[in-house]
Amino acid sequence: MRLNKYISHNSKYSRREADKLIEDGRVTLNRKVTKDFGYEVEDGDFVDVDNRPIKKRQELTVIVYNKPKGVLVTKRDDRGRTTIYHKLPGKFRSFIPVGRLDYASEGILILTDSPSVADALMKSELPRTYNIKIDKPVTQDMIEAMKNGLSLFDASAGAHEKSKIRSMDFAPFTYFEIRGESKSFTKIRVTITEGQNRELRRFFGYFGAEVLDLKRVSFGEIELNNLPTNKTRYFSRREYDDLYKFLKNRDKQKVIDSKNEDNHKRQLKENRKKRKQEERKKEYLKSKK
Repeated sequence: MRLNKYISHNSKYSRREADKLIEDGRVTLNRKVTKDFGYEVEDGDFVDVDNRPIKKRQELTVIVYNKPKGVLVTKRDDRGRTTIYHKLPGKFRSFIPVGRLDYASEGILILTDSPSVADALMKSELPRTYNIKIDKPVTQDMIEAMKNGLSLFDASAGAHEKSKIRSMDFAPFTYFEIRGESKSFTKIRVTITEGQNRELRRFFGYFGAEVLDLKRVSFGEIELNNLPTNKTRYFSRREYDDLYKFLKNRDKQKVIDSKNEDNHKRQLKENRKKRKQEERKKEYLKSKK
């Protein structure tokens, strides 16, 4: 994990504040001041800020939060807007969100004190289910794109005005259901397996539709159910068990993928060796003629 990210995930500091600490020479790595923002922290490294150790958290705690609208999923906002850390109880102020919900969106947000777990869940293809409301009837083009996916060179419609992301690929929706429709709006429940930047707003924005409401109601097998807005709850024992199984299976798959990659590289090396031997043999036979 990069040094600035390691500090942010294991302390009260935001990523931007961690960058400033490193820049100001207030961070030491193995007892020596470092300004290497990109250093990959390894097991056994000692990281200190102002001579205070930054220790990797060992215990695992996961919570579910029902994020309200009008709240940012970030540690600090340079415009002074309300963030989830203004709303969360103090004991959760250092927890890491699994992905984001934008300012105008609401619903389930998972947070944990484990950077590796947050990263694993964020990069997973676990299904995310949303209730959304758009300002137009659903068209056949929308349905086809939800079924088959969509690749956009310009996905800026529906994006934040300051976003630098332009092109975007949308995988086929895992599930979608029209739950209410009129001439001026449509209510849809959709399930996707990605968590790209303002993905659903960009998707429907391409078809000229504005997302009026967006609420995430589940992440994987974790459901919002009746959790009130702006309230938290701890994972249940069953949810922890499912999480550990997910992590164990992921680790097994990483080992399998690593072995497959090694075998692939070995095969390529053997093929190159055979080709060189054949070429030398051809050259030798040619020289004998």
